[in-house]
Amino acid sequence: MSEALSVTLERDEAAKEAQPVVLIAEDDVNMRELIATMLEDMPITVIQATSSQQALDYIESERIDVVVTDLCMPKVDGLEVLRFARNHDHLTQVIMITGYGTVESAVDSLKAGAFDYISKPFDNTELRHTVETAVEHNRLARENKSLRQKGGASNDIDIVGRSAPMDEIDKLIHAAAAYDCGVLISGESGCGKEMVARKIHNLSERSEGNFVALNCAAVPESIIESELFGYMRGAFTGAERNKQGLLEKANGGTLFLDEINNASLGFQAKLLRVLQDGTYYRIGDTELREMDARVMAASNRSLQELIDNEEFRQDLYYRLKVIEIDIPSLRERRSDIPVLAHYFLHKHSKRLGKPVTGISTKVLGAFMRHDWPGNVRELENVIQRMLILSTEESLNEDVLPPEFREGMELPTRALDCMPPQSLEELEAFFIQKTLREQDGDRTMTAEILRIDKSTLWRKMKRYGITEA
Repeated sequence: MSEALSVTLERDEAAKEAQPVVLIAEDDVNMRELIATMLEDMPITVIQATSSQQALDYIESERIDVVVTDLCMPKVDGLEVLRFARNHDHLTQVIMITGYGTVESAVDSLKAGAFDYISKPFDNTELRHTVETAVEHNRLARENKSLRQKGGASNDIDIVGRSAPMDEIDKLIHAAAAYDCGVLISGESGCGKEMVARKIHNLSERSEGNFVALNCAAVPESIIESELFGYMRGAFTGAERNKQGLLEKANGGTLFLDEINNASLGFQAKLLRVLQDGTYYRIGDTELREMDARVMAASNRSLQELIDNEEFRQDLYYRLKVIEIDIPSLRERRSDIPVLAHYFLHKHSKRLGKPVTGISTKVLGAFMRHDWPGNVRELENVIQRMLILSTEESLNEDVLPPEFREGMELPTRALDCMPPQSLEELEAFFIQKTLREQDGDRTMTAEILRIDKSTLWRKMKRYGITEA
């Protein structure tokens, strides 16, 4: 067994046996020690924070199950500690304690998400019971989250498409999920690279861990390293407290680096070092930290071309692409357009409360002719726009965006639409409807469908379609 695997297994076993962690945030040393003493015989691990600032550092760097915090503390009050804890991990339970108890402060705390509120002087039994209840509430919430992840891990991301290229991608997704290795996903913007990465994560043994995404194009170069590695208080101007980096947040899970082609050469060198050694430092820190995250990356440009232009490191490229998945553009898999269109129709008609059940053949024909520079994302947005504007039971040409109307003769009547149950039914239905639209003209039908006449004839024969 490798050292890295041994460390991972030991860490997993330790996590299973770990006790719930309760953080006491109280600037009064006597009160803090008193609360800790009251809880010392409980099966929990107690951490004491001498200030609200120290409490924020603990919350960001450790898994805290319950926070017991004073409401009135200098600089950052208990309400801010509450909000920070809930934003960082919504399963963390926060109990507020104050000697200045008022109805207003109690209401404010509960509205902000506090588990409970206790006024000084408090009864020792009441405090212990409240902490015990909060710990149990946290445990049940985490168990429910874990069960939901296990039950829905393979089904919560839909990769829609029945074309041959998508069948190959589905095989690569399952192969990548089975092994803890690097994955490089390429394809144009909007083709679904992050969805593929999330599907791999959800099918893998890391599915219970976090999926953490970093868009290398969206984060300024000056701060991308601090976002990834984290930093220590005082490491640079503005670093007022310790900050956990995305590598730490992804521990036990997956780190997804989107648009890696936009990363600077300097950042690439540091990322390569992390991938090679499996260790890194927070900025301004001397403690070496271990990385326990699977790294996947995506690019919307050819990395090989960037390598040729000396804009991307070849060694990093080969480190990332243990498995490479190239997602074709939507115009390269046009047979998936009707399937995707109906998928988005049913997905968003329910969400928008619109009783729209189909798409007219003329609209599908316009979709098939379009080049879709925005790929699947553009198709989904178009479907949503049409649903919002539609007043019919099917999406017709009257709500089709202007850029789709060019060269399209508007019909004199609305066409009926039959939602297909399979790709074969859809194809047969679409061919028959298009033939009828073109009065049986096979040449025009083949042109609209973007297939040759011999292919059209074979499909008509296969599905038993007549000229009428």
